[in-house]
Amino acid sequence: MIGKFFVGIVESLGGSAISLVKNIGLMGVFVSDTFRWLFRKPLRLHAAVEQMVEVGVNSFPVVFFTAMFTGMVLALQSYTGFKRFGAESMVGTVVGLSMTRELGPVLTALVVTGRAGSSMTAQLGTMRVTEQIDALYTLATNPIKYLVVPRVIAGTIMLPLLTVVADFVGIMGGFAIGVFMLGANPVLYMEKTFEFMELNDVFSGIFKAMVFGFIISIVGCYEGFYTEGGAEGVGSATTRSVVLGFMLIFIANYILTALLFSNGGAPKF
Repeated sequence: MIGKFFVGIVESLGGSAISLVKNIGLMGVFVSDTFRWLFRKPLRLHAAVEQMVEVGVNSFPVVFFTAMFTGMVLALQSYTGFKRFGAESMVGTVVGLSMTRELGPVLTALVVTGRAGSSMTAQLGTMRVTEQIDALYTLATNPIKYLVVPRVIAGTIMLPLLTVVADFVGIMGGFAIGVFMLGANPVLYMEKTFEFMELNDVFSGIFKAMVFGFIISIVGCYEGFYTEGGAEGVGSATTRSVVLGFMLIFIANYILTALLFSNGGAPKF
């Protein structure tokens, strides 16, 4: 009885390991095919622009409110902590650096993953289970080129733009709290905000956002492209794409932060 129990555990672990290796290999092939078709003509710019509207414009309201209230909360929390040390004037600096280096790109990526990444998976998953992707093959049309490439272009381009908006809105949210609620001098607050901030801080966040946008679009398209099991499979694939997207964003954020800020805090640009 005990032997069967351990055999079952080993079989389960082995099956999970095989599935993991298979998915990693399939993802590698999927990314390779995407890069291979990325620069081949026709470029289908119209489809890319449509996806930019879906990823960027339609995500703007959620990104706006997320960044604004994040900046406001960050200002409140920073003021409460710094007041104990008489360093209230550094609130603007903390809000500015936090938004540009970390919170802007990461929160924007998480919001877009939940809104646009899941939408990509649902769209492609529905096309897979209704055999529309198979129909593209019969029409001598490569579905990677037709469906995936425009979404990857849109995600990689629009995430940095949304991050710039999030940075600005978050800083302005912190400014509103610092000046109108906490009574800070507006001129001094803005001086402190930009005194210790460099363009490289902004560029490092934008670079992170570009990588996050690529991850979001690749994961969303991959999960949708290989969906199985009808309507229930589409729902499961959508859930997996959001969870996997979140995990990869956090992992990539740590790796990029370690690479960009490993020389004592200054970004390597």
